[in-house]
Amino acid sequence: MKTRREWISILEPLTITRQCELAGTNRSTAYALQSAALPDGEEQQLLDAIDAEYTRHPFYGSRKIVHYLRGLGYRINRKRVQRLMDILGLAGMAPGQHTSKPHPENKVYPYLLRGVVVNSSNQVWSTDITYVRLSRGFMYLVAVIDWYSRKVLSWRLSNTLDSGFCVDSLNDALLAYGTPELFNTDQGSQFTSDAFLTALKAHESIGISMDGRGRALDNIFVERLWGAVSSMKIFT
Repeated sequence: MKTRREWISILEPLTITRQCELAGTNRSTAYALQSAALPDGEEQQLLDAIDAEYTRHPFYGSRKIVHYLRGLGYRINRKRVQRLMDILGLAGMAPGQHTSKPHPENKVYPYLLRGVVVNSSNQVWSTDITYVRLSRGFMYLVAVIDWYSRKVLSWRLSNTLDSGFCVDSLNDALLAYGTPELFNTDQGSQFTSDAFLTALKAHESIGISMDGRGRALDNIFVERLWGAVSSMKIFT
């Protein structure tokens, strides 16, 4: 039986010299290829700029990145941006700007908060979904917030947009803080699903409110929370 040291010796990466021997090439060729693979000064600046902008706007595709980089003064085309995004592992990774899409067969409730003065905790809660960028990919984040205290009452992460993690977050908040007078969501399929509405309607005192379609300002406090989350980069 081989010792631990012998296994480490076997599994250690091969030296350049040994790689060249096995490949039947000379070391100068290998070193030239290795050097050519490293980004030059401008390319590294572009990679850094793309990475930073994608972190701020993870739904951006190559067209918007091109526009952003040209605004910084770079003369660059979309094909090059796509190649650089591919190097960073960003191509095709964003889920799109709209995390909550309506389901045509699900019931939609009216918006009940127009003109309402919020002056106490547990008067109005709301929830929403965003996505957070990780070092490799992204996950969806749902949170429940109290409109008066601006406190995040519960949150959950998921790698899918199934309604389950939204229901779990709702139940966590209800268990920890009781019930609100009104609960506001958007018209996304997660929040109009039978599972989510059943969890709300199990508490008859809760009034169900939903944003008007395309009206992010109806849920402004959660939108502000997402802005704070994206600037913190806490999941990278």
